Order: sequence, then C-alpha cells, then structure tokens
Amino acid sequence: MKNLINYLKIFLLIIFSLIVSCGSDDDLNVTVIDEEREIPISVDFEVTISETNTFEITVNNTSTGTNGLISYWQFTENGERVADNDGPETHVYAVAGDYLVTLTVEAPDADITVSKTVTIAETSTDNTALKNAANGFSMGMAVRSNRLSGSHNAVLVREFNSLTAEFEMKMDQIYKTEGSLDFTASDIIVDYGVANNMDVHGHTLVWHNSIPSWMNNFSGTDEEFETLVEDYITTVMQRYAGKVRSWDVVNEAIEDGSNALRNSIFRQKMGDNYIEKCYQYARAADPNAILFYNDYNVTFDTGKQNAMFAIVDNLQSKNLIDGVGAQMHISFNFPTRTQIQSVVDGTVSRGLKMHFAELDIRVNPNNDITSLTQQRAIAQQNKAKEVAEIYNAIPDENKFALTLWGMRDSESWLPEFWGQPDWGLFYNEDFSPKRSHEGLLEGME
Repeated sequence: MKNLINYLKIFLLIIFSLIVSCGSDDDLNVTVIDEEREIPISVDFEVTISETNTFEITVNNTSTGTNGLISYWQFTENGERVADNDGPETHVYAVAGDYLVTLTVEAPDADITVSKTVTIAETSTDNTALKNAANGFSMGMAVRSNRLSGSHNAVLVREFNSLTAEFEMKMDQIYKTEGSLDFTASDIIVDYGVANNMDVHGHTLVWHNSIPSWMNNFSGTDEEFETLVEDYITTVMQRYAGKVRSWDVVNEAIEDGSNALRNSIFRQKMGDNYIEKCYQYARAADPNAILFYNDYNVTFDTGKQNAMFAIVDNLQSKNLIDGVGAQMHISFNFPTRTQIQSVVDGTVSRGLKMHFAELDIRVNPNNDITSLTQQRAIAQQNKAKEVAEIYNAIPDENKFALTLWGMRDSESWLPEFWGQPDWGLFYNEDFSPKRSHEGLLEGME
C-alpha cells in the first residue's frame, strides 16, 4: 500500500508539472513535495518590463525549497536554456511580440516548470539603434560574405552604417594564386554595403599574417616582388574606388617587445621604407580614399604607441595618411580609461581621424568563469560605456568610426584564439542585444 501511495504522489507531481508548463497566468504558482528530500518546493518568479527599454525584461526567481537544485530560464518557447543565477536577471528581445518565459527547476523525481507570457510592445527602434545614437561618426560591424542575410541582415540594417570585412578582403583571400585575383567574397560584401547605403572600410591591403603561400615563397627578384605589391594595391583599390570609403593600408607592422619593424617579407624585399611605398601606391590608386594605419595594444603599450606614431608622422609629412586605427581588443578591466585616452590624444593632436577598430571586450581573461555571469555582464556593460564615452568626446573633425568585431559570441574569434570560453561581443544567440550593447548606448548619450 505504501508503494502504491508513493507511485500516486509521483504521478500527481508529473501531472502538476505538465499543467504548469502549459500555463500563462501571471499569478501561477506550483507547490509540490520533493519525495526524496521531503521538502516543500514552491516554484514561481516575477517578471517586469523595463520602463526605459521596452524590449528588456527583468526576471526574479522567487521559488522556495529549491536550494541545491538546478534551475534555468527559457526566454522564448522551446528556447535556449540559460542558467538561473542568484538575484534578478535581464533579457533583451530583438523584436516585439508575445514571448513565453519559462522557469524550470530540476527536482529529483521530475522537472517543475512555470511559464508566463510577456508582451513586448512595438516601439520605434530609432532611439536605440547604435547608428542613430552615434554623434557624428559611423557605427561599424565586422562581417563575412555568408552572414549578410536573415537575422544578420536585420541587425545590420537596423544598427549599423559601416562594414568591415573580417578577413575576406585580405591579400591571402583575394590573391590566392599568382596572376589571378578572386573578388567573389569581397564583391558580395562591398555590393551589400552599397545596396544598403553603408560605408565600407577596407581591411587590409598589406599584413604579414595574410600573405598568400605562393608569394611567401616568391623566387623572383625584389623589384618583381615590389611590382606585384604595387599592382595588387592599385588593382584592388581602383576596383572599389567610390565604393570603399577607407582602407587600412598597412596593418600591424610593429614587432611586439622590440617595437621595431617586423621583419616581414615586405620589409625583406621592399626595404625599411616599404610602408611609405605602400601608402604612395594607395594614394595614387584612389586619391579620395581615407587611408589608415591600424595596430593593436597601442593604448597601454607606450613603446608600441610611440613606434606607431613615428610611422604615422613620417607618412603624414608626405600627405600619405589620414587616420589611425586603434584595435580595441580589450577586457572588462583593462586597459584603463587614461590609457585609451592616450592614443586618442596622440591622434587628435596630429589632426588625424581616430578609428576605434575591432572592438570586443573579454569577460573571461583569467578563465575563472564558465558562463557569462550577471556580474561580468555588468562589468562588460560599464567598459563598453567607457569606450563609447571616450569616443563620443572626440572633436567632430577627428571622428571616423567605432567598429565592433563581430555580432554574436558564437561567431567571435576570441575563444579559439585564447583557447578558453569568452563572451566578448554585443548580441545574444537569438540576436537580441546584450548588456554590452546597452553600455554603448549609454556612453553615446
């Protein structure tokens, strides 16, 4: 008889779970007995819609008797499971509509689920689109030719007015074989930008890490090699003249540590003045293009920053450069505001345009978290706000663009490069904005 009673309890528990999982009553609450622990479990949560951003909700797990049990959220019906952390949590939807928010508690005998429907009202996105919040500069996004449709397209059109090819406009992608240039992917990106009235930033013409293998093993004379480089720069830039607004002509030419010129094949075959030569070719190929030098770690590494500005000063004295690209591959706690400001001050004092290029913000540089916690998400938001504040304060004549280096965390280069998980970008898997996106908007207010 005792076993029969226990089976009936379990059966009723499962029935309660099924009924609750289909419910949408905001006052819905379910209480069951954990048969294994003999502890009453009450599962419920609160959900509120933000007054300042009607696409953002806050959920708070008010369940009792669930200590030691695993709980998770789903912000859409059958959506991705998100671990329930301590305290209130936020979620931002990409579009208006009715959404089923579900809290599930994994109890020993059966999952206990409560669902509530929230209505996200249709409002104008103009006030929260990054490109509309930007004051006198472009909002850019790194793209790939196969990520320009569907939800990618929706976000790009709504939020951005500038594009940078993540890798498909580099030399090893276009100049794959000697004597033959392949513009298939780069044409798709440029044509997309033109069709959607977006600026296109060319990245990059000369970089030591994007040399085609055949060129790296070039057996001709140095003069023939130099002619190849000149012809390449000229052909690419003239093809996209009037369509590509700006170019990183030379990228990352400074060696880490020594701060000397990298001993790349370009330097070996074209001489120590190869950078100047490349900018001469670029200026001649498209006099209307805005020309940049682009490099990383130039905010906090003063030696590298000084070496970069020495290159820039030489080019500027010959009217061969228009701006500086400072790669913003940063972390939630580094570099400091003062360090970031230093590269801005050096650029503005020279009367050049400042490009905050390749922005992502690591939240797991020490590999001490296994998921994006609320604490780190807030820290990332604050850092994004700081970056946007610094850029927004630049004199209008020196502003150019702030470019995000990717859309969703699953598409970021960070985890593979660093060999550990990270969540350095600005959109969730469902393309809804993250807290870091909100930080950018706050910094541009």
